[in-house]
Amino acid sequence: MSIRRIARDALPVLAGAAIFLAAWKLIVLLGGYQAFVLPAPEVVAARLLRAWMDGTIEPHVVTTLLEIALGFSVAAGLALPVGYLLARSRLAERVISPYLVAAQATPILALAPLIALWFGTGLASKVIICALIVFFPVAVATMVGIRSVDGELLEMGRAFRASPAQVVTLLEIPGALPSIFGGIRVGATLAVIGAIIGEWAGGETGLGVLINLARGSLFDTPLLFATLVTIAAVGVTLYLLVILTERRLVGDRG
Repeated sequence: MSIRRIARDALPVLAGAAIFLAAWKLIVLLGGYQAFVLPAPEVVAARLLRAWMDGTIEPHVVTTLLEIALGFSVAAGLALPVGYLLARSRLAERVISPYLVAAQATPILALAPLIALWFGTGLASKVIICALIVFFPVAVATMVGIRSVDGELLEMGRAFRASPAQVVTLLEIPGALPSIFGGIRVGATLAVIGAIIGEWAGGETGLGVLINLARGSLFDTPLLFATLVTIAAVGVTLYLLVILTERRLVGDRG
């Protein structure tokens, strides 16, 4: 990617960030808010830097990233084959789809305390919550992507006596990758939400735990905002990593 292309993509983002920060600062000034109600951007930035320097935030970030990585991996590893099965088997779709929709419609906030009760407040419950929230969009995107593969292309592959494995690996999966990556983009950001919700349900470390500490016993609003900024940065970073991976595998579509 050229420097000109990077600058072109980054300029609107930087401009939007500048406008957001200016509006935030203006609201603080006009409202006369104290830092414990709404800290100014520079106060949050200073608190974020201090939290990294004194080691307050680092262990929580490491814990949350581990939960996200494991939860997303488990969900994607299950969702891809299930999505393929739903795409190629009408019977499987009729049998499995209602349960998938019912599970997706059930608020994860309601399930999180039960999962923490059943599996404890350790890593396992956080991974399960992450996997549950990520599974549906990746499975549906896979199903849609596989079904959108050109039927004539598949017929041509079979005409050239391609084996079923070759049809899947050389025709169906490459053709479905754009749609699959669309689901993975959504899943990557939802994994962050799942980790935070799991930490709220119970845990000793993690960015969700730090939010509870900052707004509760510590009553440190700037730290609360610094934690939210960190969570947002994690989500954006994961989203960008998915985009970069997609461009390598699928190609840059402009």
